[in-house]
Amino acid sequence: MSTGTPTAPGTLDLDKLFAARLHATRVRPYLATALFALHTVESKRVPTMAVDRHWRCYVSPAFVDRTPLEELAGVWVHEVSHLLRDHHGRSDRVARERGLSGPGERLRMNIAADCEINDDVYGDGLVAPEGAVVPADLDLPPGELMEDYLRQFGLGPRTQGLVWLDCGSGADGLEREWELGPDGAHGLSEQERDAVRFRVARGITGRPGSAPRGWRRWAEEVFHPPQPWRALLGAAVRSATSGSGAGEDYTYGRPSRRSAGMRGVVLPSLRRRPPRVAVVIDTSGSVSDAELGAALLEVAAISRAVGGRRDLITVVPCDAVARTAHALCSTAGIPLLGGGGTDLRTGFAKALRSGSPPDVIVVLTDGQTPWPATRPPCRVVVGLFPREVSDGSADEDNPDYVPDAPPAWARVVTIG
Repeated sequence: MSTGTPTAPGTLDLDKLFAARLHATRVRPYLATALFALHTVESKRVPTMAVDRHWRCYVSPAFVDRTPLEELAGVWVHEVSHLLRDHHGRSDRVARERGLSGPGERLRMNIAADCEINDDVYGDGLVAPEGAVVPADLDLPPGELMEDYLRQFGLGPRTQGLVWLDCGSGADGLEREWELGPDGAHGLSEQERDAVRFRVARGITGRPGSAPRGWRRWAEEVFHPPQPWRALLGAAVRSATSGSGAGEDYTYGRPSRRSAGMRGVVLPSLRRRPPRVAVVIDTSGSVSDAELGAALLEVAAISRAVGGRRDLITVVPCDAVARTAHALCSTAGIPLLGGGGTDLRTGFAKALRSGSPPDVIVVLTDGQTPWPATRPPCRVVVGLFPREVSDGSADEDNPDYVPDAPPAWARVVTIG
Protein backbone atom coordinates (compact mmCIF):
# COMPACT_ATOMS: atom_id res chain seq x y z
CA MET A 1 0.00 0.00 0.00
CA SER A 2 1.56 3.30 -1.09
CA THR A 3 1.46 6.36 1.16
CA GLY A 4 2.64 8.97 -1.34
CA THR A 5 6.04 10.40 -2.27
CA PRO A 6 8.98 8.32 -1.00
CA THR A 7 11.13 9.91 1.68
CA ALA A 8 14.92 10.19 1.59
CA PRO A 9 16.81 7.14 2.86
CA GLY A 10 17.28 7.23 6.63
CA THR A 11 14.50 9.80 7.16
CA LEU A 12 11.43 8.87 9.16
CA ASP A 13 8.43 8.50 6.85
CA LEU A 14 5.90 10.39 8.96
CA ASP A 15 3.20 10.11 6.31
CA LYS A 16 3.32 6.31 6.43
CA LEU A 17 3.69 6.24 10.21
CA PHE A 18 0.67 8.48 10.79
CA ALA A 19 -1.37 6.70 8.13
CA ALA A 20 -0.76 3.49 10.09
CA ARG A 21 -1.92 5.21 13.26
CA LEU A 22 -5.07 6.36 11.51
CA HIS A 23 -5.73 2.80 10.36
CA ALA A 24 -5.28 1.62 13.95
CA THR A 25 -7.87 4.13 15.21
CA ARG A 26 -10.34 3.00 12.54
CA VAL A 27 -10.17 -0.66 13.55
CA ARG A 28 -9.77 0.05 17.29
CA PRO A 29 -11.72 3.30 17.82
CA TYR A 30 -11.74 2.91 21.61
CA LEU A 31 -7.93 3.36 21.57
CA ALA A 32 -7.98 6.61 19.59
CA THR A 33 -7.43 8.88 22.60
CA ALA A 34 -4.34 6.92 23.65
CA LEU A 35 -2.89 6.59 20.15
CA PHE A 36 -3.07 10.32 19.52
CA ALA A 37 -1.67 11.09 23.00
CA LEU A 38 1.67 9.49 22.05
CA HIS A 39 4.42 11.86 20.93
CA THR A 40 6.71 10.34 18.30
CA VAL A 41 10.49 10.63 18.53
CA GLU A 42 12.72 9.52 15.65
CA SER A 43 15.44 7.17 16.88
CA LYS A 44 17.88 4.93 15.04
CA ARG A 45 18.77 3.19 18.29
CA VAL A 46 15.52 1.26 18.66
CA PRO A 47 15.03 -1.94 16.65
CA THR A 48 11.36 -1.25 15.82
CA MET A 49 9.17 1.01 17.96
CA ALA A 50 9.37 1.55 21.69
CA VAL A 51 7.71 3.66 24.37
CA ASP A 52 8.85 5.22 27.62
CA ARG A 53 6.71 5.64 30.70
CA HIS A 54 6.12 9.31 29.81
CA TRP A 55 4.16 8.40 26.68
CA ARG A 56 6.82 9.09 24.08
CA CYS A 57 7.03 6.67 21.16
CA TYR A 58 10.52 6.11 19.70
CA VAL A 59 10.46 5.02 16.06
CA SER A 60 13.15 3.50 13.83
CA PRO A 61 13.04 5.00 10.30
CA ALA A 62 14.35 1.75 8.77
CA PHE A 63 11.63 -0.25 10.51
CA VAL A 64 8.90 2.03 9.16
CA ASP A 65 10.32 1.74 5.64
CA ARG A 66 10.35 -2.08 5.57
CA THR A 67 7.09 -2.74 7.43
CA PRO A 68 3.70 -2.92 5.62
CA LEU A 69 1.29 -0.26 6.78
CA GLU A 70 -1.23 -2.79 8.17
CA GLU A 71 1.45 -4.37 10.35
CA LEU A 72 2.67 -0.94 11.42
CA ALA A 73 -0.84 -0.23 12.69
CA GLY A 74 -0.56 -3.36 14.82
CA VAL A 75 2.72 -2.10 16.31
CA TRP A 76 1.05 1.20 17.23
CA VAL A 77 -1.64 -0.69 19.13
CA HIS A 78 0.90 -2.99 20.74
CA GLU A 79 3.08 -0.18 22.08
CA VAL A 80 0.25 1.93 23.41
CA SER A 81 -1.14 -1.20 25.11
CA HIS A 82 1.98 -1.38 27.28
CA LEU A 83 1.29 2.12 28.57
CA LEU A 84 -2.43 1.75 29.05
CA ARG A 85 -1.94 -1.45 31.03
CA ASP A 86 0.79 0.16 33.16
CA HIS A 87 3.33 -2.55 32.39
CA HIS A 88 6.16 -0.30 33.57
CA GLY A 89 4.61 0.27 36.98
CA ARG A 90 3.62 -3.37 37.34
CA SER A 91 7.13 -4.50 36.35
CA ASP A 92 8.63 -2.24 39.01
CA ARG A 93 6.32 -3.73 41.64
CA VAL A 94 7.08 -7.31 40.58
CA ALA A 95 10.81 -6.58 40.65
CA ARG A 96 10.57 -5.30 44.23
CA GLU A 97 8.32 -8.08 45.48
CA ARG A 98 10.23 -10.97 43.88
CA GLY A 99 13.76 -9.58 44.13
CA LEU A 100 14.29 -9.47 40.35
CA SER A 101 17.01 -7.26 38.92
CA GLY A 102 19.14 -6.81 35.83
CA PRO A 103 18.46 -6.52 32.09
CA GLY A 104 17.75 -10.26 31.79
CA GLU A 105 14.84 -10.11 34.20
CA ARG A 106 13.53 -6.97 32.52
CA LEU A 107 13.63 -8.79 29.19
CA ARG A 108 11.53 -11.55 30.74
CA MET A 109 9.07 -8.90 31.91
CA ASN A 110 8.90 -7.44 28.39
CA ILE A 111 8.21 -10.90 26.95
CA ALA A 112 5.57 -11.62 29.60
CA ALA A 113 3.92 -8.25 28.94
CA ASP A 114 3.90 -8.99 25.20
CA CYS A 115 2.20 -12.33 25.86
CA GLU A 116 -0.51 -10.55 27.86
CA ILE A 117 -1.15 -8.13 25.00
CA ASN A 118 -0.71 -10.27 21.91
CA ASP A 119 -2.96 -13.22 22.73
CA ASP A 120 -6.14 -11.36 21.77
CA VAL A 121 -5.22 -7.92 20.40
CA TYR A 122 -4.93 -8.85 16.70
CA GLY A 123 -7.51 -9.85 14.11
CA ASP A 124 -10.68 -8.00 13.13
CA GLY A 125 -8.76 -5.63 10.87
CA LEU A 126 -5.53 -5.51 12.84
CA VAL A 127 -2.61 -7.51 11.42
CA ALA A 128 -0.09 -9.07 13.81
CA PRO A 129 3.42 -7.69 13.20
CA GLU A 130 6.14 -10.06 12.11
CA GLY A 131 7.82 -11.71 15.10
CA ALA A 132 5.04 -10.87 17.59
CA VAL A 133 5.38 -13.30 20.50
CA VAL A 134 2.22 -15.02 21.73
CA PRO A 135 1.78 -17.35 24.73
CA ALA A 136 1.65 -20.44 22.48
CA ASP A 137 5.22 -19.74 21.34
CA LEU A 138 6.35 -20.52 24.90
CA ASP A 139 3.78 -23.27 25.53
CA LEU A 140 1.87 -20.94 27.83
CA PRO A 141 -1.93 -20.72 28.18
CA PRO A 142 -3.75 -17.70 26.74
CA GLY A 143 -5.69 -15.11 28.69
CA GLU A 144 -3.34 -14.60 31.64
CA LEU A 145 -1.62 -11.51 33.01
CA MET A 146 2.03 -10.51 32.79
CA GLU A 147 2.63 -11.42 36.44
CA ASP A 148 1.28 -14.95 35.84
CA TYR A 149 3.33 -15.52 32.70
CA LEU A 150 6.47 -14.32 34.44
CA ARG A 151 6.29 -17.28 36.85
CA GLN A 152 6.01 -19.83 34.05
CA PHE A 153 9.10 -19.39 31.91
CA GLY A 154 12.77 -18.46 32.07
CA LEU A 155 15.33 -17.32 29.55
CA GLY A 156 16.58 -20.25 27.50
CA PRO A 157 16.48 -21.88 24.06
CA ARG A 158 12.87 -20.88 23.44
CA THR A 159 13.58 -17.21 24.10
CA GLN A 160 16.88 -16.92 22.22
CA GLY A 161 15.10 -15.51 19.20
CA LEU A 162 13.64 -12.72 21.34
CA VAL A 163 16.84 -11.10 22.62
CA TRP A 164 16.30 -8.26 20.12
CA LEU A 165 12.99 -7.38 21.79
CA ASP A 166 12.97 -3.90 23.27
CA CYS A 167 9.71 -2.06 23.79
CA GLY A 168 11.34 0.54 26.05
CA SER A 169 10.84 1.47 29.67
CA GLY A 170 7.10 1.74 29.03
CA ALA A 171 7.02 -2.06 28.82
CA ASP A 172 9.37 -3.16 31.61
CA GLY A 173 10.18 -0.08 33.71
CA LEU A 174 13.93 -0.06 32.95
CA GLU A 175 15.01 3.32 31.55
CA ARG A 176 17.18 3.30 28.41
CA GLU A 177 19.99 5.74 27.73
CA TRP A 178 18.34 6.75 24.46
CA GLU A 179 15.14 7.85 26.20
CA LEU A 180 14.52 11.50 26.99
CA GLY A 181 13.72 10.84 30.64
CA PRO A 182 11.34 12.64 33.01
CA ASP A 183 12.71 16.09 32.15
CA GLY A 184 12.53 15.66 28.38
CA ALA A 185 10.04 17.44 26.17
CA HIS A 186 6.53 16.29 25.26
CA GLY A 187 6.04 13.85 28.13
CA LEU A 188 2.66 13.44 29.79
CA SER A 189 2.19 14.19 33.47
CA GLU A 190 0.81 11.51 35.77
CA GLN A 191 -2.58 13.23 35.78
CA GLU A 192 -2.65 13.38 31.97
CA ARG A 193 -1.78 9.68 31.74
CA ASP A 194 -4.58 8.79 34.14
CA ALA A 195 -7.01 10.91 32.12
CA VAL A 196 -6.08 9.06 28.93
CA ARG A 197 -6.60 5.67 30.59
CA PHE A 198 -9.96 6.76 31.96
CA ARG A 199 -11.20 7.95 28.56
CA VAL A 200 -10.12 4.74 26.86
CA ALA A 201 -11.76 2.62 29.57
CA ARG A 202 -14.96 4.63 29.23
CA GLY A 203 -14.92 4.02 25.47
CA ILE A 204 -14.57 0.27 26.01
CA THR A 205 -17.28 -0.05 28.65
CA GLY A 206 -19.60 2.18 26.62
CA ARG A 207 -19.55 -0.28 23.70
CA PRO A 208 -19.81 -3.72 25.33
CA GLY A 209 -18.85 -6.61 23.09
CA SER A 210 -16.71 -4.56 20.68
CA ALA A 211 -13.40 -5.10 22.52
CA PRO A 212 -11.44 -8.31 23.21
CA ARG A 213 -11.81 -9.94 26.61
CA GLY A 214 -8.41 -8.72 27.80
CA TRP A 215 -9.35 -5.11 27.10
CA ARG A 216 -12.73 -5.48 28.78
CA ARG A 217 -11.05 -6.88 31.89
CA TRP A 218 -8.58 -4.00 31.87
CA ALA A 219 -11.36 -1.40 31.54
CA GLU A 220 -13.24 -2.84 34.51
CA GLU A 221 -10.10 -2.59 36.64
CA VAL A 222 -9.57 1.04 35.64
CA PHE A 223 -13.03 1.93 36.94
CA HIS A 224 -12.78 -0.45 39.92
CA PRO A 225 -9.05 -0.85 40.63
CA PRO A 226 -8.02 -3.68 42.95
CA GLN A 227 -7.49 -2.12 46.37
CA PRO A 228 -4.01 -2.80 47.76
CA TRP A 229 -5.64 -2.84 51.15
CA ARG A 230 -2.83 -4.60 52.98
CA ALA A 231 -0.35 -1.93 51.92
CA LEU A 232 -2.85 0.83 52.77
CA LEU A 233 -3.71 -0.69 56.14
CA GLY A 234 -0.03 -1.08 56.93
CA ALA A 235 0.71 2.52 55.97
CA ALA A 236 -2.20 3.77 58.07
CA VAL A 237 -1.06 1.87 61.17
CA ARG A 238 2.57 2.92 60.69
CA SER A 239 1.47 6.54 60.35
CA ALA A 240 -0.65 6.31 63.48
CA THR A 241 2.04 4.65 65.60
CA SER A 242 4.70 7.13 64.50
CA GLY A 243 2.61 10.22 65.17
CA SER A 244 3.30 12.70 67.92
CA GLY A 245 2.40 11.24 71.30
CA ALA A 246 2.17 7.65 70.09
CA GLY A 247 4.59 5.35 71.86
CA GLU A 248 6.13 8.21 73.85
CA ASP A 249 6.61 8.36 77.60
CA TYR A 250 8.70 10.20 80.19
CA THR A 251 11.47 8.55 82.21
CA TYR A 252 13.82 9.66 85.01
CA GLY A 253 16.27 6.90 84.04
CA ARG A 254 17.89 9.40 81.73
CA PRO A 255 17.38 12.99 82.95
CA SER A 256 16.56 15.69 80.45
CA ARG A 257 19.41 17.91 79.26
CA ARG A 258 17.34 20.89 80.35
CA SER A 259 17.98 19.86 83.97
CA ALA A 260 21.47 21.43 83.71
CA GLY A 261 19.89 24.87 83.52
CA MET A 262 17.64 24.35 86.55
CA ARG A 263 19.69 23.97 89.75
CA GLY A 264 18.23 21.44 92.16
CA VAL A 265 15.59 20.18 89.70
CA VAL A 266 15.73 16.88 87.81
CA LEU A 267 13.52 16.78 84.73
CA PRO A 268 12.50 13.55 83.00
CA SER A 269 13.38 12.93 79.37
CA LEU A 270 11.02 11.82 76.65
CA ARG A 271 11.73 8.33 75.35
CA ARG A 272 10.35 6.27 72.55
CA ARG A 273 8.81 2.92 73.41
CA PRO A 274 7.19 0.30 71.17
CA PRO A 275 3.60 1.39 70.47
CA ARG A 276 0.69 -0.54 71.92
CA VAL A 277 -1.95 -1.56 69.39
CA ALA A 278 -5.45 -2.83 70.16
CA VAL A 279 -7.27 -4.65 67.36
CA VAL A 280 -11.06 -4.69 67.68
CA ILE A 281 -12.49 -7.41 65.43
CA ASP A 282 -16.12 -7.38 64.36
CA THR A 283 -17.21 -11.01 64.82
CA SER A 284 -20.87 -10.49 63.98
CA GLY A 285 -22.58 -12.85 61.57
CA SER A 286 -22.10 -10.56 58.57
CA VAL A 287 -18.29 -10.79 58.57
CA SER A 288 -16.55 -13.99 57.49
CA ASP A 289 -13.78 -15.65 59.48
CA ALA A 290 -11.66 -15.86 56.32
CA GLU A 291 -11.67 -12.07 55.91
CA LEU A 292 -10.88 -11.43 59.54
CA GLY A 293 -8.23 -14.12 59.77
CA ALA A 294 -6.33 -12.67 56.83
CA ALA A 295 -6.55 -9.16 58.25
CA LEU A 296 -5.40 -10.32 61.69
CA LEU A 297 -2.30 -11.97 60.23
CA GLU A 298 -1.50 -8.76 58.38
CA VAL A 299 -1.80 -6.67 61.55
CA ALA A 300 0.69 -9.01 63.23
CA ALA A 301 3.13 -8.39 60.39
CA ILE A 302 2.53 -4.65 60.66
CA SER A 303 3.43 -4.73 64.33
CA ARG A 304 6.82 -6.20 63.48
CA ALA A 305 7.36 -3.68 60.72
CA VAL A 306 6.90 -0.73 63.08
CA GLY A 307 9.21 -2.22 65.70
CA GLY A 308 6.49 -3.40 68.04
CA ARG A 309 6.35 -6.69 69.90
CA ARG A 310 3.53 -9.18 69.60
CA ASP A 311 2.94 -9.00 73.36
CA LEU A 312 2.06 -5.31 72.93
CA ILE A 313 -0.82 -6.10 70.58
CA THR A 314 -4.20 -6.87 72.08
CA VAL A 315 -7.08 -8.40 70.12
CA VAL A 316 -10.68 -7.80 71.16
CA PRO A 317 -13.30 -9.95 69.38
CA CYS A 318 -16.64 -8.16 69.51
CA ASP A 319 -20.15 -8.59 68.15
CA ALA A 320 -22.75 -6.93 70.39
CA VAL A 321 -20.54 -7.63 73.42
CA ALA A 322 -16.78 -7.55 73.90
CA ARG A 323 -15.94 -10.48 76.15
CA THR A 324 -12.17 -10.86 76.48
CA ALA A 325 -9.05 -9.03 75.33
CA HIS A 326 -6.39 -11.46 74.07
CA ALA A 327 -2.64 -10.92 73.70
CA LEU A 328 -1.54 -11.59 70.15
CA CYS A 329 1.39 -13.72 71.36
CA SER A 330 -0.92 -16.38 72.79
CA THR A 331 0.18 -19.76 71.45
CA ALA A 332 -3.32 -21.19 71.76
CA GLY A 333 -4.69 -18.81 69.18
CA ILE A 334 -7.45 -16.25 69.50
CA PRO A 335 -11.07 -17.50 69.44
CA LEU A 336 -13.18 -15.27 67.22
CA LEU A 337 -16.40 -15.79 69.14
CA GLY A 338 -19.56 -14.02 68.10
CA GLY A 339 -22.12 -14.32 65.34
CA GLY A 340 -24.78 -12.03 66.74
CA GLY A 341 -25.50 -8.34 66.23
CA THR A 342 -22.89 -5.62 66.27
CA ASP A 343 -22.02 -2.86 68.72
CA LEU A 344 -18.34 -2.05 68.53
CA ARG A 345 -18.67 0.64 71.19
CA THR A 346 -18.21 -2.16 73.72
CA GLY A 347 -15.06 -3.20 71.83
CA PHE A 348 -13.65 0.31 72.10
CA ALA A 349 -14.40 0.37 75.83
CA LYS A 350 -12.78 -3.04 76.39
CA ALA A 351 -9.67 -2.03 74.41
CA LEU A 352 -9.24 1.16 76.45
CA ARG A 353 -9.75 -0.59 79.81
CA SER A 354 -7.54 -3.64 79.20
CA GLY A 355 -4.13 -3.15 80.81
CA SER A 356 -2.07 -0.25 79.54
CA PRO A 357 -4.00 2.10 77.24
CA PRO A 358 -3.24 1.60 73.52
CA ASP A 359 -1.55 4.15 71.31
CA VAL A 360 -3.61 2.99 68.33
CA ILE A 361 -6.90 1.13 67.97
CA VAL A 362 -7.37 -0.81 64.73
CA VAL A 363 -10.98 -1.75 63.99
CA LEU A 364 -11.83 -4.44 61.43
CA THR A 365 -15.53 -4.33 60.55
CA ASP A 366 -18.14 -4.16 57.83
CA GLY A 367 -19.32 -0.84 59.31
CA GLN A 368 -22.78 -1.99 60.41
CA THR A 369 -22.31 -0.75 63.94
CA PRO A 370 -22.87 2.31 66.11
CA TRP A 371 -19.68 4.26 66.81
CA PRO A 372 -18.47 5.97 70.00
CA ALA A 373 -19.99 9.40 70.48
CA THR A 374 -16.65 10.92 71.46
CA ARG A 375 -13.18 10.48 70.06
CA PRO A 376 -11.06 7.95 71.98
CA PRO A 377 -7.83 9.25 73.58
CA CYS A 378 -5.70 7.57 70.89
CA ARG A 379 -5.50 7.26 67.14
CA VAL A 380 -8.01 5.01 65.33
CA VAL A 381 -7.64 3.13 62.05
CA VAL A 382 -10.72 1.43 60.57
CA GLY A 383 -10.34 -1.45 58.11
CA LEU A 384 -13.74 -1.46 56.43
CA PHE A 385 -15.20 -4.49 54.68
CA PRO A 386 -17.68 -3.02 52.14
CA ARG A 387 -21.24 -4.26 52.38
CA GLU A 388 -24.59 -3.38 50.83
CA VAL A 389 -27.57 -3.33 53.16
CA SER A 390 -30.37 -4.58 50.94
CA ASP A 391 -32.34 -7.11 52.98
CA GLY A 392 -32.55 -5.50 56.40
CA SER A 393 -30.15 -8.07 57.88
CA ALA A 394 -28.23 -5.34 59.71
CA ASP A 395 -31.30 -4.59 61.84
CA GLU A 396 -34.18 -7.06 61.66
CA ASP A 397 -36.52 -4.61 63.41
CA ASN A 398 -35.88 -1.84 60.90
CA PRO A 399 -35.63 -2.83 57.20
CA ASP A 400 -34.70 0.75 56.28
CA TYR A 401 -31.63 0.74 58.51
CA VAL A 402 -28.52 2.36 57.00
CA PRO A 403 -25.34 2.15 59.07
CA ASP A 404 -23.52 5.33 60.01
CA ALA A 405 -20.24 5.99 58.24
CA PRO A 406 -17.10 5.74 60.37
CA PRO A 407 -16.48 8.97 62.27
CA ALA A 408 -14.26 11.69 60.84
CA TRP A 409 -11.62 11.16 63.53
CA ALA A 410 -10.84 7.65 62.21
CA ARG A 411 -8.49 6.83 59.32
CA VAL A 412 -10.53 4.54 57.05
CA VAL A 413 -9.08 1.91 54.69
CA THR A 414 -11.41 -0.11 52.49
CA ILE A 415 -10.56 -3.82 52.65
CA GLY A 416 -11.19 -6.10 49.69
